[in-house]
Amino acid sequence: MNKLFTLAAAFALFATSAHAQFAGGAQAPVGGFKGPGLSVSTVEQALSMPDDSPVVLQGSIQQNLGDEKYLFKDATGTVIADIDNKYWAGQTVTPENTVELSGTVDKEFMEKTEIDVKSLRIVK
Repeated sequence: MNKLFTLAAAFALFATSAHAQFAGGAQAPVGGFKGPGLSVSTVEQALSMPDDSPVVLQGSIQQNLGDEKYLFKDATGTVIADIDNKYWAGQTVTPENTVELSGTVDKEFMEKTEIDVKSLRIVK
């Protein structure tokens, strides 16, 4: 009986330790590629790119159009940016801020071209 209790206690301790490491007790560092990536494009260039092309834009968000759609502007023109709420990441942006949007060009038949935003950061 004593051996059974000791074995059960040892297993419980092992399982608790393994779970703590898996659940974040000892989290692995988050990493990725560090180096050159996409260069910044203009709205004018993005509008001429094929559907699903990756794009990075810098400019300002001028207006909320509703349904997670925003009017984005740079020196060459405007485009609708589709920004899911999760990509705001707690940031408050005004038309006076310069932002960088990363995403893909979204061209639908008989509709205006949009940018499907996957990340947003304030540049200044």
